[in-house]
Amino acid sequence: MIPLKDDNPTTRRPIVTYFIIGLCTLIFLIQFGSQSYKTGQLFYSYGLIPSVLMGHDQLPMDLYVLPAYLTIFSSMFMHGGFMHLAGNMLYMWIFADNIEDNLGRKKFIIFYILSGIGAGMAQVLMDTHSQIPMVGASGAIGGVLGAYLINHPNARVLVLIPFGFFSQLVKIRAIYVLGFWFVLQFINSTMMSSNGGVAYAAHIGGFISGMILILFFNKNSKKINKIKKGPWR
Repeated sequence: MIPLKDDNPTTRRPIVTYFIIGLCTLIFLIQFGSQSYKTGQLFYSYGLIPSVLMGHDQLPMDLYVLPAYLTIFSSMFMHGGFMHLAGNMLYMWIFADNIEDNLGRKKFIIFYILSGIGAGMAQVLMDTHSQIPMVGASGAIGGVLGAYLINHPNARVLVLIPFGFFSQLVKIRAIYVLGFWFVLQFINSTMMSSNGGVAYAAHIGGFISGMILILFFNKNSKKINKIKKGPWR
């Protein structure tokens, strides 16, 4: 199930959403042109490494660039490859604009960063001795998805459902699209050893963080115009 767009207009241009997409893309292009990206050293210098953050290990001096706590933030804007970037930015493009519209630009920035922190710490607490660097915006974007589920559960999302050599375009309520995404993270997390170390705990942690955070942010934000149930096309 691949989401393509939603039928959920905004009242203002999502400048912050565009900026984050542009920043992640720019950073990836810079990464891609770096020799340390090809050797993997870049990920150890700027990625979030649980064992280093928790003080169990230290980076060699030739890899040390930032204090460990700052890698929580730097890791949010890095990606391991083009498909990693493309998948994350697709979800950001579809769902983040409405949350930015709900909260306003300044509050959305705070919400996004806090969701990313929650996601990163969820992954760290899964294995505090892990020496594998974590990079990617998917944890913070997971927070956006959790917030979208709370604020716009009945919005319609156009999704592509592949059936072997064929595919079908259908409109499905966001509650089902995002619920399916969340359940899929749990299923994949049980198969982590065969999935190349994808940070599914960060996805789950970000999603739950977003669902909780949005309840507090909503209290001090403009009224949410939730999409009502109606005829589905």
